[in-house]
Amino acid sequence: MFLRQFLIQNLFRTFAPQFQKQSRIMNVTQTNSDSVSATLTITVERADYQPKVEKTLKSYQQKAVVDGFRKGMVPLGRIKAMYGKAVLVEEINSLVSGGLNDYVRDNNLPILGEPLPSKDEIAALDFDKQDDYTFTFDIGIAPEIKAKLTKNDKLPYYTIQVADDMVEKQINNYKATYGTYAEVDEVQGKDMVKGTLSETETDGLVVENAVLMPAFIKDAAEKAKFDGAKKGDTITFNPHKAFEGHEGELASLLKITREEVKNHTGEASIKIEEITRYTEGELNQELFDKIYEPGTVTSEAQLRDKIKETLAAQFTPESDYRFLLDAKKALEDKATDVQFPDAFLKRWLLESNPSRTPESIEADYDKIVADLKFQLIRNEIVKENKVEITNEDVVKAAQNAARVQFAQYGMSNVPDNMLDNYVGEMLKKQETVRGLADKVYENKLIAILKEQATLQPKEISIEDFQKLFNN
Repeated sequence: MFLRQFLIQNLFRTFAPQFQKQSRIMNVTQTNSDSVSATLTITVERADYQPKVEKTLKSYQQKAVVDGFRKGMVPLGRIKAMYGKAVLVEEINSLVSGGLNDYVRDNNLPILGEPLPSKDEIAALDFDKQDDYTFTFDIGIAPEIKAKLTKNDKLPYYTIQVADDMVEKQINNYKATYGTYAEVDEVQGKDMVKGTLSETETDGLVVENAVLMPAFIKDAAEKAKFDGAKKGDTITFNPHKAFEGHEGELASLLKITREEVKNHTGEASIKIEEITRYTEGELNQELFDKIYEPGTVTSEAQLRDKIKETLAAQFTPESDYRFLLDAKKALEDKATDVQFPDAFLKRWLLESNPSRTPESIEADYDKIVADLKFQLIRNEIVKENKVEITNEDVVKAAQNAARVQFAQYGMSNVPDNMLDNYVGEMLKKQETVRGLADKVYENKLIAILKEQATLQPKEISIEDFQKLFNN
Protein backbone atom coordinates (compact mmCIF):
# COMPACT_ATOMS: atom_id res chain seq x y z
CA MET A 1 0.00 0.00 0.00
CA PHE A 2 2.83 2.43 0.76
CA LEU A 3 4.14 2.03 -2.76
CA ARG A 4 0.90 3.24 -4.31
CA GLN A 5 1.39 6.58 -2.59
CA PHE A 6 4.30 7.43 -4.86
CA LEU A 7 3.39 5.78 -8.14
CA ILE A 8 1.50 7.96 -10.61
CA GLN A 9 -1.32 5.72 -11.78
CA ASN A 10 -1.71 4.75 -15.44
CA LEU A 11 1.75 6.05 -16.36
CA PHE A 12 3.70 2.78 -16.48
CA ARG A 13 4.26 2.56 -20.21
CA THR A 14 7.19 1.66 -22.45
CA PHE A 15 9.69 4.51 -22.54
CA ALA A 16 12.21 4.98 -25.36
CA PRO A 17 14.91 7.41 -24.11
CA GLN A 18 15.61 10.44 -26.26
CA PHE A 19 17.92 13.35 -25.62
CA GLN A 20 15.37 16.11 -26.35
CA LYS A 21 11.58 16.15 -26.48
CA GLN A 22 9.53 19.21 -27.31
CA SER A 23 6.06 19.82 -25.84
CA ARG A 24 3.25 20.74 -28.24
CA ILE A 25 1.86 23.26 -25.73
CA MET A 26 4.80 25.00 -24.06
CA ASN A 27 8.56 25.22 -24.36
CA VAL A 28 9.41 22.06 -22.40
CA THR A 29 12.59 20.10 -23.03
CA GLN A 30 13.84 16.86 -21.54
CA THR A 31 17.47 16.03 -20.89
CA ASN A 32 18.39 12.51 -19.80
CA SER A 33 21.30 11.92 -17.45
CA ASP A 34 20.77 8.15 -17.77
CA SER A 35 17.95 5.76 -18.68
CA VAL A 36 16.02 6.42 -15.46
CA SER A 37 16.91 10.01 -14.53
CA ALA A 38 16.19 13.20 -16.41
CA THR A 39 15.46 16.90 -16.06
CA LEU A 40 12.56 18.81 -17.56
CA THR A 41 13.21 22.47 -18.36
CA ILE A 42 10.21 24.72 -18.81
CA THR A 43 10.56 28.20 -20.27
CA VAL A 44 7.63 30.53 -19.71
CA GLU A 45 7.68 33.59 -21.94
CA ARG A 46 5.70 36.80 -21.61
CA ALA A 47 3.47 35.77 -24.51
CA ASP A 48 2.49 32.60 -22.59
CA TYR A 49 1.09 34.35 -19.57
CA GLN A 50 0.37 38.00 -20.37
CA PRO A 51 -3.02 37.59 -22.12
CA LYS A 52 -4.44 35.61 -19.18
CA VAL A 53 -2.94 38.04 -16.64
CA GLU A 54 -4.48 41.02 -18.44
CA LYS A 55 -7.85 39.29 -18.66
CA THR A 56 -7.80 38.46 -14.95
CA LEU A 57 -6.82 42.00 -13.94
CA LYS A 58 -9.60 43.47 -16.06
CA SER A 59 -12.02 41.12 -14.33
CA TYR A 60 -10.73 42.41 -10.98
CA GLN A 61 -11.18 45.99 -12.25
CA GLN A 62 -14.87 45.40 -12.92
CA LYS A 63 -15.48 44.06 -9.41
CA ALA A 64 -13.05 46.06 -7.29
CA VAL A 65 -14.36 48.39 -4.59
CA VAL A 66 -11.72 51.04 -3.74
CA ASP A 67 -12.23 54.23 -1.72
CA GLY A 68 -12.49 57.27 -3.97
CA PHE A 69 -13.65 55.32 -7.03
CA ARG A 70 -16.98 54.03 -8.20
CA LYS A 71 -17.29 50.27 -8.65
CA GLY A 72 -15.77 49.29 -11.98
CA MET A 73 -14.04 52.64 -12.45
CA VAL A 74 -10.76 51.96 -10.64
CA PRO A 75 -7.85 52.70 -13.02
CA LEU A 76 -6.22 49.54 -14.40
CA GLY A 77 -2.83 50.80 -13.23
CA ARG A 78 -4.11 50.90 -9.66
CA ILE A 79 -5.44 47.34 -10.01
CA LYS A 80 -2.08 46.19 -11.35
CA ALA A 81 -0.29 47.79 -8.42
CA MET A 82 -2.63 46.05 -5.98
CA TYR A 83 -2.97 42.60 -7.56
CA GLY A 84 -0.57 42.37 -10.49
CA LYS A 85 2.21 40.36 -8.89
CA ALA A 86 -0.14 37.88 -7.21
CA VAL A 87 -2.03 37.27 -10.45
CA LEU A 88 1.25 36.88 -12.35
CA VAL A 89 2.63 34.33 -9.90
CA GLU A 90 -0.60 32.35 -9.89
CA GLU A 91 -0.74 32.23 -13.69
CA ILE A 92 2.90 31.20 -14.05
CA ASN A 93 2.42 28.51 -11.43
CA SER A 94 -0.61 27.23 -13.32
CA LEU A 95 1.29 27.20 -16.61
CA VAL A 96 4.26 25.33 -15.14
CA SER A 97 2.06 22.76 -13.39
CA GLY A 98 -0.06 22.22 -16.49
CA GLY A 99 2.98 22.10 -18.72
CA LEU A 100 4.54 19.36 -16.63
CA ASN A 101 1.36 17.30 -16.58
CA ASP A 102 0.79 17.71 -20.32
CA TYR A 103 4.36 16.80 -21.16
CA VAL A 104 4.28 13.64 -19.04
CA ARG A 105 0.95 12.62 -20.56
CA ASP A 106 1.75 13.46 -24.17
CA ASN A 107 5.11 11.68 -24.06
CA ASN A 108 3.87 8.66 -22.12
CA LEU A 109 6.55 9.10 -19.48
CA PRO A 110 6.35 6.41 -16.78
CA ILE A 111 7.56 8.72 -14.02
CA LEU A 112 7.97 7.77 -10.39
CA GLY A 113 6.71 10.08 -7.71
CA GLU A 114 6.39 13.71 -8.83
CA PRO A 115 8.78 16.16 -10.51
CA LEU A 116 11.00 17.99 -8.01
CA PRO A 117 12.59 21.42 -8.53
CA SER A 118 16.23 20.88 -9.45
CA LYS A 119 18.49 21.72 -6.53
CA ASP A 120 21.34 22.84 -8.80
CA GLU A 121 19.26 25.45 -10.62
CA ILE A 122 16.99 26.94 -7.98
CA ALA A 123 17.38 30.68 -8.39
CA ALA A 124 15.58 33.69 -7.03
CA LEU A 125 12.92 34.97 -9.41
CA ASP A 126 12.28 38.67 -9.83
CA PHE A 127 8.65 39.08 -10.86
CA ASP A 128 9.07 42.85 -11.03
CA LYS A 129 11.86 42.88 -13.64
CA GLN A 130 11.76 39.57 -15.53
CA ASP A 131 9.60 38.84 -18.56
CA ASP A 132 10.72 35.25 -19.19
CA TYR A 133 11.20 32.54 -16.58
CA THR A 134 12.96 29.19 -16.64
CA PHE A 135 12.15 26.30 -14.31
CA THR A 136 14.05 23.02 -14.11
CA PHE A 137 12.67 19.84 -12.53
CA ASP A 138 14.24 16.47 -11.77
CA ILE A 139 12.21 13.39 -12.64
CA GLY A 140 12.65 9.67 -12.00
CA ILE A 141 11.68 7.30 -14.79
CA ALA A 142 10.44 3.77 -14.18
CA PRO A 143 12.71 1.17 -15.76
CA GLU A 144 11.14 -1.19 -18.26
CA ILE A 145 10.99 -4.67 -16.74
CA LYS A 146 9.72 -7.64 -18.72
CA ALA A 147 9.72 -10.68 -16.47
CA LYS A 148 7.18 -13.48 -16.74
CA LEU A 149 6.70 -17.00 -15.47
CA THR A 150 6.84 -20.01 -17.75
CA LYS A 151 6.03 -23.70 -17.41
CA ASN A 152 9.68 -24.19 -16.45
CA ASP A 153 8.92 -22.32 -13.22
CA LYS A 154 7.68 -24.95 -10.76
CA LEU A 155 5.98 -23.27 -7.81
CA PRO A 156 4.29 -24.90 -4.82
CA TYR A 157 0.57 -24.41 -4.33
CA TYR A 158 -0.41 -25.19 -0.76
CA THR A 159 -3.85 -26.60 0.01
CA ILE A 160 -4.71 -26.33 3.69
CA GLN A 161 -6.06 -29.53 5.22
CA VAL A 162 -9.47 -29.26 6.84
CA ALA A 163 -8.94 -31.14 10.11
CA ASP A 164 -11.71 -32.97 11.99
CA ASP A 165 -11.46 -30.56 14.91
CA MET A 166 -12.19 -27.65 12.56
CA VAL A 167 -15.35 -29.38 11.39
CA GLU A 168 -16.36 -30.17 14.96
CA LYS A 169 -15.83 -26.57 16.01
CA GLN A 170 -18.02 -25.35 13.14
CA ILE A 171 -20.76 -27.83 14.05
CA ASN A 172 -20.71 -26.58 17.63
CA ASN A 173 -20.96 -23.02 16.33
CA TYR A 174 -24.02 -23.96 14.30
CA LYS A 175 -25.62 -25.70 17.27
CA ALA A 176 -24.98 -22.62 19.40
CA THR A 177 -26.23 -20.20 16.75
CA TYR A 178 -29.47 -22.08 16.17
CA GLY A 179 -30.19 -23.01 19.79
CA THR A 180 -33.47 -22.16 21.51
CA TYR A 181 -34.52 -20.34 24.69
CA ALA A 182 -37.42 -21.50 26.86
CA GLU A 183 -38.85 -20.54 30.23
CA VAL A 184 -38.51 -23.17 32.96
CA ASP A 185 -39.56 -23.39 36.61
CA GLU A 186 -36.32 -24.41 38.33
CA VAL A 187 -32.73 -23.14 38.07
CA GLN A 188 -30.22 -25.57 36.61
CA GLY A 189 -26.84 -25.31 34.90
CA LYS A 190 -26.43 -22.09 32.91
CA ASP A 191 -30.01 -20.89 33.25
CA MET A 192 -30.59 -17.13 33.26
CA VAL A 193 -32.49 -15.60 36.18
CA LYS A 194 -34.46 -12.36 35.91
CA GLY A 195 -36.24 -10.54 38.71
CA THR A 196 -36.42 -7.54 41.01
CA LEU A 197 -33.25 -7.09 43.07
CA SER A 198 -33.38 -5.07 46.28
CA GLU A 199 -30.60 -4.23 48.70
CA THR A 200 -31.66 -5.18 52.25
CA GLU A 201 -30.40 -1.98 53.87
CA THR A 202 -32.81 0.93 54.38
CA ASP A 203 -33.23 3.07 51.25
CA GLY A 204 -31.11 0.53 49.42
CA LEU A 205 -30.88 0.14 45.68
CA VAL A 206 -33.83 -1.45 43.82
CA VAL A 207 -33.16 -2.88 40.38
CA GLU A 208 -36.05 -3.99 38.22
CA ASN A 209 -35.42 -6.65 35.58
CA ALA A 210 -32.04 -7.52 37.08
CA VAL A 211 -30.40 -10.38 35.19
CA LEU A 212 -27.80 -12.88 36.36
CA MET A 213 -26.58 -16.37 35.58
CA PRO A 214 -25.94 -18.28 38.82
CA ALA A 215 -23.50 -20.62 37.03
CA PHE A 216 -21.08 -17.69 36.67
CA ILE A 217 -21.15 -16.65 40.33
CA LYS A 218 -17.56 -16.98 41.52
CA ASP A 219 -18.09 -17.59 45.25
CA ALA A 220 -19.18 -21.20 45.82
CA ALA A 221 -21.30 -20.46 48.92
CA GLU A 222 -23.19 -17.67 47.18
CA LYS A 223 -23.69 -19.79 44.07
CA ALA A 224 -25.16 -22.64 46.16
CA LYS A 225 -28.01 -20.36 47.30
CA PHE A 226 -29.49 -20.55 43.79
CA ASP A 227 -29.33 -24.35 43.44
CA GLY A 228 -32.85 -25.64 42.79
CA ALA A 229 -34.37 -22.15 43.14
CA LYS A 230 -37.81 -21.84 41.58
CA LYS A 231 -39.82 -19.16 39.90
CA GLY A 232 -41.38 -16.99 42.61
CA ASP A 233 -38.64 -17.69 45.17
CA THR A 234 -36.75 -14.86 46.86
CA ILE A 235 -33.01 -15.48 47.25
CA THR A 236 -30.92 -13.43 49.68
CA PHE A 237 -27.24 -13.18 48.73
CA ASN A 238 -24.30 -10.76 48.67
CA PRO A 239 -23.65 -9.58 45.09
CA HIS A 240 -20.27 -8.06 45.96
CA LYS A 241 -19.10 -11.29 47.50
CA ALA A 242 -20.73 -13.42 44.80
CA PHE A 243 -18.75 -11.75 42.02
CA GLU A 244 -15.65 -11.09 44.14
CA GLY A 245 -15.95 -7.33 43.69
CA HIS A 246 -15.61 -7.44 39.90
CA GLU A 247 -16.62 -3.93 38.87
CA GLY A 248 -17.83 -4.77 35.38
CA GLU A 249 -20.12 -7.61 36.42
CA LEU A 250 -21.51 -5.75 39.43
CA ALA A 251 -22.10 -2.56 37.43
CA SER A 252 -24.05 -4.60 34.87
CA LEU A 253 -26.10 -6.45 37.49
CA LEU A 254 -26.90 -3.41 39.63
CA LYS A 255 -27.20 -1.02 36.66
CA ILE A 256 -24.77 1.48 38.15
CA THR A 257 -21.40 2.90 37.12
CA ARG A 258 -18.13 1.19 37.94
CA GLU A 259 -17.25 4.07 40.25
CA GLU A 260 -20.40 3.42 42.30
CA VAL A 261 -19.70 -0.28 42.85
CA LYS A 262 -17.59 0.36 45.96
CA ASN A 263 -20.67 1.83 47.68
CA HIS A 264 -22.71 -1.36 47.30
CA THR A 265 -21.13 -4.21 49.26
CA GLY A 266 -24.03 -5.38 51.42
CA GLU A 267 -26.73 -8.05 51.24
CA ALA A 268 -29.47 -8.05 48.61
CA SER A 269 -32.40 -10.20 47.66
CA ILE A 270 -33.80 -11.05 44.26
CA LYS A 271 -37.36 -12.22 43.66
CA ILE A 272 -37.17 -14.64 40.73
CA GLU A 273 -39.75 -13.67 38.14
CA GLU A 274 -38.39 -15.58 35.16
CA ILE A 275 -35.98 -18.48 34.52
CA THR A 276 -34.74 -18.95 30.95
CA ARG A 277 -32.90 -22.01 29.72
CA TYR A 278 -30.84 -22.17 26.54
CA THR A 279 -30.74 -25.46 24.63
CA GLU A 280 -28.30 -26.11 21.80
CA GLY A 281 -29.72 -26.92 18.39
CA GLU A 282 -30.01 -30.60 17.54
CA LEU A 283 -28.38 -32.09 14.45
CA ASN A 284 -31.62 -32.75 12.61
CA GLN A 285 -33.27 -31.74 9.34
CA GLU A 286 -34.63 -28.55 10.83
CA LEU A 287 -31.10 -27.39 11.70
CA PHE A 288 -29.68 -28.50 8.32
CA ASP A 289 -32.31 -26.45 6.51
CA LYS A 290 -31.48 -23.37 8.55
CA ILE A 291 -27.82 -23.60 7.61
CA TYR A 292 -28.16 -24.47 3.91
CA GLU A 293 -30.86 -24.36 1.25
CA PRO A 294 -33.64 -26.72 2.37
CA GLY A 295 -32.98 -30.25 1.15
CA THR A 296 -29.30 -29.61 0.34
CA VAL A 297 -28.13 -31.56 3.42
CA THR A 298 -30.14 -34.51 4.75
CA SER A 299 -27.72 -36.22 7.15
CA GLU A 300 -24.95 -35.48 9.63
CA ALA A 301 -22.42 -37.09 7.26
CA GLN A 302 -23.49 -34.74 4.46
CA LEU A 303 -23.30 -31.80 6.88
CA ARG A 304 -19.71 -32.65 7.73
CA ASP A 305 -18.80 -32.98 4.04
CA LYS A 306 -20.45 -29.65 3.29
CA ILE A 307 -18.59 -27.95 6.13
CA LYS A 308 -15.29 -29.36 4.85
CA GLU A 309 -16.09 -28.01 1.41
CA THR A 310 -17.00 -24.59 2.82
CA LEU A 311 -13.90 -24.37 4.99
CA ALA A 312 -11.68 -25.45 2.10
CA ALA A 313 -13.17 -22.64 -0.01
CA GLN A 314 -12.54 -20.16 2.80
CA PHE A 315 -8.88 -21.23 2.87
CA THR A 316 -8.41 -20.66 -0.88
CA PRO A 317 -7.55 -16.93 -0.53
CA GLU A 318 -4.84 -17.91 1.97
CA SER A 319 -3.41 -20.44 -0.47
CA ASP A 320 -3.55 -17.89 -3.29
CA TYR A 321 -1.78 -15.28 -1.21
CA ARG A 322 1.04 -17.69 -0.38
CA PHE A 323 1.33 -18.57 -4.06
CA LEU A 324 1.51 -14.87 -4.95
CA LEU A 325 4.42 -14.41 -2.55
CA ASP A 326 6.29 -17.33 -4.10
CA ALA A 327 5.51 -16.07 -7.61
CA LYS A 328 6.67 -12.59 -6.62
CA LYS A 329 10.05 -13.94 -5.54
CA ALA A 330 10.41 -15.98 -8.73
CA LEU A 331 9.65 -12.92 -10.86
CA GLU A 332 11.99 -10.68 -8.89
CA ASP A 333 14.77 -13.23 -9.31
CA LYS A 334 14.29 -12.96 -13.08
CA ALA A 335 14.57 -9.16 -12.97
CA THR A 336 18.21 -8.72 -12.00
CA ASP A 337 20.41 -5.71 -12.69
CA VAL A 338 17.44 -3.34 -12.89
CA GLN A 339 18.44 0.28 -12.46
CA PHE A 340 16.30 2.70 -10.45
CA PRO A 341 16.70 6.47 -9.97
CA ASP A 342 17.89 5.94 -6.41
CA ALA A 343 18.99 9.49 -5.63
CA PHE A 344 15.73 10.92 -6.96
CA LEU A 345 13.53 8.39 -5.14
CA LYS A 346 15.26 8.97 -1.81
CA ARG A 347 14.92 12.70 -2.20
CA TRP A 348 11.26 12.43 -3.23
CA LEU A 349 10.45 10.12 -0.30
CA LEU A 350 12.07 12.59 2.08
CA GLU A 351 10.41 15.72 0.69
CA SER A 352 6.95 14.17 0.30
CA ASN A 353 6.81 12.83 3.85
CA PRO A 354 8.02 15.24 6.57
CA SER A 355 7.91 12.51 9.21
CA ARG A 356 10.67 10.58 7.45
CA THR A 357 14.38 11.08 7.95
CA PRO A 358 17.30 10.23 5.63
CA GLU A 359 18.19 7.42 8.05
CA SER A 360 14.70 5.88 8.03
CA ILE A 361 14.52 6.05 4.24
CA GLU A 362 17.93 4.41 3.94
CA ALA A 363 16.84 1.64 6.30
CA ASP A 364 13.64 0.93 4.32
CA TYR A 365 14.92 1.64 0.84
CA ASP A 366 15.78 -1.91 -0.25
CA LYS A 367 12.29 -3.09 0.68
CA ILE A 368 10.69 -0.10 -1.07
CA VAL A 369 12.64 -0.81 -4.26
CA ALA A 370 11.79 -4.53 -4.10
CA ASP A 371 8.09 -3.69 -3.84
CA LEU A 372 8.43 -1.13 -6.62
CA LYS A 373 10.13 -3.70 -8.84
CA PHE A 374 7.25 -6.14 -8.39
CA GLN A 375 4.72 -3.35 -8.97
CA LEU A 376 6.32 -2.62 -12.33
CA ILE A 377 6.49 -6.32 -13.22
CA ARG A 378 2.87 -6.96 -12.41
CA ASN A 379 1.73 -3.80 -14.21
CA GLU A 380 3.46 -5.10 -17.34
CA ILE A 381 1.82 -8.54 -16.92
CA VAL A 382 -1.60 -6.97 -16.45
CA LYS A 383 -1.06 -4.70 -19.46
CA GLU A 384 0.12 -7.58 -21.65
CA ASN A 385 -2.92 -9.67 -20.68
CA LYS A 386 -5.34 -6.71 -21.09
CA VAL A 387 -6.78 -7.08 -17.62
CA GLU A 388 -9.80 -4.89 -16.94
CA ILE A 389 -11.88 -4.40 -13.81
CA THR A 390 -15.60 -3.82 -14.35
CA ASN A 391 -18.38 -2.73 -12.03
CA GLU A 392 -19.74 -6.26 -12.28
CA ASP A 393 -16.41 -7.59 -10.99
CA VAL A 394 -16.59 -5.30 -7.96
CA VAL A 395 -20.22 -6.24 -7.22
CA LYS A 396 -19.38 -9.95 -7.38
CA ALA A 397 -16.41 -9.40 -5.08
CA ALA A 398 -18.70 -7.61 -2.62
CA GLN A 399 -21.20 -10.47 -2.75
CA ASN A 400 -18.48 -13.06 -2.09
CA ALA A 401 -17.09 -11.00 0.79
CA ALA A 402 -20.58 -10.70 2.28
CA ARG A 403 -21.24 -14.44 1.98
CA VAL A 404 -17.95 -15.23 3.70
CA GLN A 405 -18.76 -12.81 6.50
CA PHE A 406 -22.24 -14.28 7.01
CA ALA A 407 -20.80 -17.80 6.91
CA GLN A 408 -18.42 -16.91 9.73
CA TYR A 409 -21.49 -16.26 11.86
CA GLY A 410 -23.07 -19.55 10.85
CA MET A 411 -25.39 -17.98 8.27
CA SER A 412 -24.83 -19.94 5.07
CA ASN A 413 -28.40 -19.68 3.81
CA VAL A 414 -28.81 -15.89 3.59
CA PRO A 415 -31.90 -14.63 1.68
CA ASP A 416 -31.10 -12.81 -1.56
CA ASN A 417 -32.77 -9.56 -0.47
CA MET A 418 -30.76 -9.51 2.76
CA LEU A 419 -27.53 -10.14 0.84
CA ASP A 420 -28.37 -7.44 -1.72
CA ASN A 421 -29.10 -4.88 1.00
CA TYR A 422 -25.84 -5.67 2.77
CA VAL A 423 -23.85 -5.43 -0.47
CA GLY A 424 -25.58 -2.15 -1.30
CA GLU A 425 -24.42 -0.66 1.99
CA MET A 426 -20.87 -1.93 1.38
CA LEU A 427 -20.71 -0.27 -2.03
CA LYS A 428 -21.73 3.12 -0.64
CA LYS A 429 -18.28 3.44 0.94
CA GLN A 430 -15.57 4.50 -1.51
CA GLU A 431 -12.85 3.03 0.65
CA THR A 432 -14.60 -0.36 0.54
CA VAL A 433 -15.03 -0.11 -3.25
CA ARG A 434 -11.31 0.64 -3.68
CA GLY A 435 -10.40 -2.30 -1.47
CA LEU A 436 -12.68 -4.62 -3.46
CA ALA A 437 -11.24 -3.37 -6.76
CA ASP A 438 -7.71 -4.01 -5.46
CA LYS A 439 -8.75 -7.54 -4.51
CA VAL A 440 -10.25 -8.17 -7.95
CA TYR A 441 -7.05 -6.88 -9.55
CA GLU A 442 -4.94 -9.17 -7.36
CA ASN A 443 -7.14 -12.21 -8.05
CA LYS A 444 -6.90 -11.68 -11.81
CA LEU A 445 -3.13 -11.38 -11.53
CA ILE A 446 -2.96 -14.61 -9.51
CA ALA A 447 -5.07 -16.39 -12.12
CA ILE A 448 -2.65 -15.30 -14.86
CA LEU A 449 0.39 -16.40 -12.86
CA LYS A 450 -1.21 -19.79 -12.16
CA GLU A 451 -1.66 -20.30 -15.90
CA GLN A 452 1.90 -19.28 -16.68
CA ALA A 453 3.72 -21.42 -14.09
CA THR A 454 3.69 -25.13 -13.33
CA LEU A 455 1.91 -25.66 -10.01
CA GLN A 456 3.08 -28.33 -7.61
CA PRO A 457 0.11 -29.05 -5.28
CA LYS A 458 1.04 -29.68 -1.66
CA GLU A 459 -1.43 -30.50 1.11
CA ILE A 460 -0.44 -28.96 4.42
CA SER A 461 -1.80 -28.54 7.94
CA ILE A 462 -2.91 -25.09 9.07
CA GLU A 463 -0.10 -25.08 11.63
CA ASP A 464 2.60 -25.85 9.07
CA PHE A 465 1.06 -23.38 6.62
CA GLN A 466 1.34 -20.60 9.18
CA LYS A 467 5.00 -21.50 9.74
CA LEU A 468 5.70 -20.69 6.10
CA PHE A 469 5.31 -17.02 6.94
CA ASN A 470 7.87 -17.18 9.73
CA ASN A 471 10.75 -17.85 7.37
